[in-house]
Amino acid sequence: MEKAFMNRTLIALPLALSSLFAAGCGHSEQEWKAQLAKYNDLQSRSQKREADLEKELAAAKQRVEELEKQLEAQGADISKMSSTLEDREKALAEYKARAKQLEAIQARFDLLRKKLEELTKLGLEVQVRRNRMVISLPGDVLFDSGKDTLSKDGQEILKKIADVIRGDKSLVDRDYQVAGHTDSQPYKNGPYYDNWGLSLMRARAVLLFLIGKEGQLPTRHWSAAGFGDTDPIANNATPAGKQKNRRCDLIVMPDVDEMLDLTKLATK
Repeated sequence: MEKAFMNRTLIALPLALSSLFAAGCGHSEQEWKAQLAKYNDLQSRSQKREADLEKELAAAKQRVEELEKQLEAQGADISKMSSTLEDREKALAEYKARAKQLEAIQARFDLLRKKLEELTKLGLEVQVRRNRMVISLPGDVLFDSGKDTLSKDGQEILKKIADVIRGDKSLVDRDYQVAGHTDSQPYKNGPYYDNWGLSLMRARAVLLFLIGKEGQLPTRHWSAAGFGDTDPIANNATPAGKQKNRRCDLIVMPDVDEMLDLTKLATK
């Protein structure tokens, strides 16, 4: 509203001055020219401010778009910001704040990924999925078919994971969830009733190993959950897809400030 008033004032000012001068109301031509020069200066500064604002807004928009693409490529779920903001100064402030939040999230993801690089050398997949850093452990390596007892190879992998986490204070002090998953093949004639039971017992076995004497990770930061076949990462119609879906994920749970950042970025 203030900007509209200023624009109307700038347009009306020379007309008013011209009328006053023509009516002979006591103003000299020199005074009128001085007022006109003042108006021209105000108009020039207003136009420059508009141009600078447009340029700054375009740069902020471009930065936000770049950050959104980077985060989406990593698996973060960043909703598009509304483009209906009419006030350009407000839009600029919104984009700057959004860019700052995105940069902070990007930095956290990059730092956490770097700390977990050692695990990728072991052949494990570390990725961002649903705004969380996930370490995927192949179920066929950890367990025999239909069992919840860790294999020797599975124990060796978990020992190395525990060593990496325990050796970094920023990692060992974070919260984790062991998430068990199965393929879509129905579980029959076993002690766990169904895929939910099997996935939960496998997650429990991994959890107990990591917080036990072998892993020595702090109990207070760990939990377990079973998802059965409800969260596949591959097509269950193929043997290769089923194999990928039989897994245990170690999920690095987001801190409170990280969750707040993502909530603020969501379109209301």
